[in-house]
Amino acid sequence: MVLVFALAALASACSSSPAPIRVGAVYPMTGSQGPGGVDEYRGVRLAVGMVNADGGVDGRPVELEALDVPGADAAPGAVAALGDQGIRFVLGSYGSTVSQPAAAAAAHRDILFWETGAVGSMPAPGSGGRLFFRVAPGGSVLGKAAVSFVADQLAPLWHRPASSLRFAVANVDDVYGSAVAAGAVDEIHALGLPFAGQFPYDLSRPNPAGVVRRIARAKPDVLFVAAYMEDGIALRRQMVRQRLPLLVNIGTSSSYCMPEFGAALQGQAIGLFASDKPDADAIDTSGLTQEARDLLERARSAYRSRYHAEMSAPALAGFSAAWALFHTVMPAASELTPEAVAAEALRARIPVGGLPNGSGLEFSPPGATDPGANLLAATVIWEWLGVEQRAVVWPQQFATAAIRPISIAS
Repeated sequence: MVLVFALAALASACSSSPAPIRVGAVYPMTGSQGPGGVDEYRGVRLAVGMVNADGGVDGRPVELEALDVPGADAAPGAVAALGDQGIRFVLGSYGSTVSQPAAAAAAHRDILFWETGAVGSMPAPGSGGRLFFRVAPGGSVLGKAAVSFVADQLAPLWHRPASSLRFAVANVDDVYGSAVAAGAVDEIHALGLPFAGQFPYDLSRPNPAGVVRRIARAKPDVLFVAAYMEDGIALRRQMVRQRLPLLVNIGTSSSYCMPEFGAALQGQAIGLFASDKPDADAIDTSGLTQEARDLLERARSAYRSRYHAEMSAPALAGFSAAWALFHTVMPAASELTPEAVAAEALRARIPVGGLPNGSGLEFSPPGATDPGANLLAATVIWEWLGVEQRAVVWPQQFATAAIRPISIAS
């Protein structure tokens, strides 16, 4: 009889354990975008682990179901597989070429898609943006930030009015490059700056020497580049080889801001700028709220312990976005359905500097120009100050070094 009661008590205890909240994750773990995708997913995993250690979401642990999505072709099937398991929330995806088809597949199944890092323009077909949220800055934001930084901050340091500078844009012709380039071109026109032209290229046959020759004929003073790693490095080497007479060369995510870019180019990177997100060890934490500073230190310590490395920009973006979902949005939702969580996401407000990567949280609503975009996503400007030495130089709130008007190698 005692045994019967003991078994009954055990069964009761087991049955009362809260059911986990199952959440999908689609990131490129292999392929050309694998390194960044792995870092971003590690940040997501870290946030989930810390949320669970703090008691989960209203007492329920979060359980991640991750799938490797190395390219665009694999994205719809991955989201469909997660949906077939009854998963109604999916995080992703580091790469814009993955995120766009993943977001479309999620919208088709009424799954809430929470974009943690990709920057390309990603409308959610069929949903009007109602179940799509991008915590990271959009590509157009990065492009606009680059142009306005040159016009407002660099031109005075060069003792040149911005209106005297000719601006050009070179970009890989895909969803990522096109979105970032469009932001830059729009800002050039909005500020009334001289536009020397746009120079898109096909990643399958980039021909960097030919692209730089075309740029040279336009005679720009400022060149903004949206490229991936290999083509970005090749373009910069051609600029030096052909002695392209630029005053400013500024790029963006996936190349110009990354350590591998500086390691490959060495002295040829010095004086270049990049518009992107910050790393964990490259942001002035005095620009964060006290809560965000404490959380960042906790995350950095846990990340170093687990992965023996500092949190890169993708890792910090993944962590910050996942923390916002599981710590701020989900616990406040009336119920854990995509619709209720989406409604709470639209109500959520975190001030700039309130997340560990410097971002705040305020989403653009359905029907807006960019539904689901985070209007308070943090963008910073990096500068290569020496061989394999870079620092955030703008905005001042997050800068760890002053802007230096360094003549770029040619």
